Amino acid sequence: MSQQIPQRGGHGSRDARGGRIAGIDVARALAVFGMFTVHLGVGSIGVFGGDAFGESAAETLHQLARGRSSALFAFLAGVSLALMTGRTRPIEGTELQHARARLLVRALVLALLGVMLDLTGAPIAVILTYYGGFFLLALPLLRLRALALGAIATAVAVLGPVVSYAIRDRLGEPAPRVSSIGGITDFLLTGYYPAATFMAFVVAGMAVGRLDLAAPRIRTTLAAGGAEAVLLGYGGSWLLLYPLGGIDRLLQARLGGAVDLSATDPALRGPLRSDIAADLHDLHGQVPTDSLWYLVVATPHSGTGFEIAGALGTALLVLVVCMAVADIAAAPLYPLAAAGSMALTIYTGHILVIAALGFSFTDVAPFRLEVFVIGALVVATLWRLLLGRGPLERALSSAGDVVAELVTAAQPPVEGGGGRPPG
Repeated sequence: MSQQIPQRGGHGSRDARGGRIAGIDVARALAVFGMFTVHLGVGSIGVFGGDAFGESAAETLHQLARGRSSALFAFLAGVSLALMTGRTRPIEGTELQHARARLLVRALVLALLGVMLDLTGAPIAVILTYYGGFFLLALPLLRLRALALGAIATAVAVLGPVVSYAIRDRLGEPAPRVSSIGGITDFLLTGYYPAATFMAFVVAGMAVGRLDLAAPRIRTTLAAGGAEAVLLGYGGSWLLLYPLGGIDRLLQARLGGAVDLSATDPALRGPLRSDIAADLHDLHGQVPTDSLWYLVVATPHSGTGFEIAGALGTALLVLVVCMAVADIAAAPLYPLAAAGSMALTIYTGHILVIAALGFSFTDVAPFRLEVFVIGALVVATLWRLLLGRGPLERALSSAGDVVAELVTAAQPPVEGGGGRPPG
């Protein structure tokens, strides 16, 4: 996804001063490499060594990447949407019409690319088809400013998981998954990245992109808000599950109420709690509908309000840190920024390699992750130095520009200042 402010004939991701916002590119690279970590598995990490400490550190890194990297990816897509459509002042009129046409093309191409990658058979939940759908849902929001977008993101974060839970409870058990996405129900509710929860990240990113990200006060506010969201999401979930007994309520639901936990041997309750806690770390987009207490979980891919708060807070902190570091160390971070500037190419490439070589996240292959990351950094750096934009980014932008020009030529000009484009 580009972070381009529309200019006739302009290409590339540029800020108000005419250059790329390197910190956003760095953050996007971290999101993609986080997905590398998840897709290649714990056994692919060799940098920490093969002893007990190394295994524990690799598991920790893997858990930190799970859920948060895809959330960061979606959040940064929202930031880019705001930058493409006027940054702090949303574009209007013909410019908005042009931007909507370009985004519509991007959404359709990304959705199609996601389906094609899914057909490769790689053992990966491909996000691109969902991504395309997120762009479609974001189209009506392009004229909104930060405050309105923030309110919508909050509403989705709070209400989305609850509505999803209620609807899925009525739908019953979903059919076994045979692909990354199986239809509109998967996209909205039951998939790996359901819009009912993931749109909170996209819209929150749009709200952040409407702010003056170069202002120290804004960055400080975002960092403070991110820290509060992390504390609310992960800390609040832990408080409700453990000191306040939520884990026992979930255990009671698992046992169907047939066992009185208060009368159970404490030595037996411990392993039972550990089992259900482990199950909470193996969710894939949403929680079960056996108990409302599942809505206080904040584990990766649980899709609850608490997980959204924690992952969004993490995304805010990552973005602020990346922008601050990139401001003072742009040259050393150039490879990361290059990789982030062609995230679609790198994401697609790593799936194709995994599919072609038959890799799996269950493989024990130390340093495989490091090879993928270093390879991506080298290729991205050389490509950007020699050829500029990534190949898929260039093709996607060109296709969007062609269609947008055709749409604009076929319609009468739309005046700015609140005019709504035809159709």
